Amino acid sequence: MDNHVLVTGGAGYIGAHACKALRRAGYVPVTFDNLVTGWQDAVKFGPFERGDLLDRTRLDEVFAKYEPVAVMHFAALSQVGESMSQPGRYWHNNVGGSLNLIEAAVDAACMNFVFSSTCATYGDQDNVVLDENSAQYPINAYGASKRAIEDILRDFEAAHGLRNVIFRYFNVAGADPEAEVGEFHQPETHLIPLMLDAIDGKRDALTIFGTDYDTPDGTCIRDYVHVCDLVDAHVLGLKWLQDGKGSRVFNLGTGSGFSVREVIDQSRAVTNRAVPFNEGARRAGDATKLVSGSTRAVAELGWQPDRSNLNTMIADAWRWHQTGHFDK
Repeated sequence: MDNHVLVTGGAGYIGAHACKALRRAGYVPVTFDNLVTGWQDAVKFGPFERGDLLDRTRLDEVFAKYEPVAVMHFAALSQVGESMSQPGRYWHNNVGGSLNLIEAAVDAACMNFVFSSTCATYGDQDNVVLDENSAQYPINAYGASKRAIEDILRDFEAAHGLRNVIFRYFNVAGADPEAEVGEFHQPETHLIPLMLDAIDGKRDALTIFGTDYDTPDGTCIRDYVHVCDLVDAHVLGLKWLQDGKGSRVFNLGTGSGFSVREVIDQSRAVTNRAVPFNEGARRAGDATKLVSGSTRAVAELGWQPDRSNLNTMIADAWRWHQTGHFDK
């Protein structure tokens, strides 16, 4: 029982990849997921326990059954626009559910906690390279809910000794190179899978929202991290805690980012297919450039984001995209 790790949201995109990475590292990932946005087909690397974070009794049952050495917490609602129109849902689900989880972990003496946070906690800090000491001013309920969970973790460490590693990042891309799991959302909102759908004729042309930004090619720049690099960092964070090191926050990013046109151009090179796209007006609230550095993660965790280049991210996503899907 010594190597069980409770992975909330383990049936989702990032969580499923984390479960594979944990299994490879010698752990037994126990997926806890309500399948609202996740897929049971994605649970391939350890036991599955269906449940909701708002159900404390169910959480207690799972902690008692597996006695996990750690929690890796991915489960959350994550659509920024929806969080603005339905803030109550985000505070109730993300914060209320996380508080339940944290209290259950402490009561079960599971005192290592790895949390998937977001660079949305920094708010609209345009055109700077964010680091772990950047001020946090979230501008939407999604970012605010994640910052609140970070605050809860801080308080529970002070009161109960719950040690935690927090990861903040922007956009995740790519897929498992072996195509066992990949990105599959319904509906899809992320640039690279939307673009691959357009290439495949599964949807209408991709829309570029704004071509007059102050960037080299006029389109927005965003930071992308390969999902496998991302979950490798989470495993390193778990080992950091198991080695007895203190709580720590790590940003994960490339420090430079890629423009929308760069993503489209690289996709054409990888797939050898044209990307149908239209040029549209700017969207309200879109920043020119959002990027995050990862100097601390590289120096302290020994993180090596080798797959976080456009060619590899798109190639891995394309491999999955051609064959991969999940069914409820």
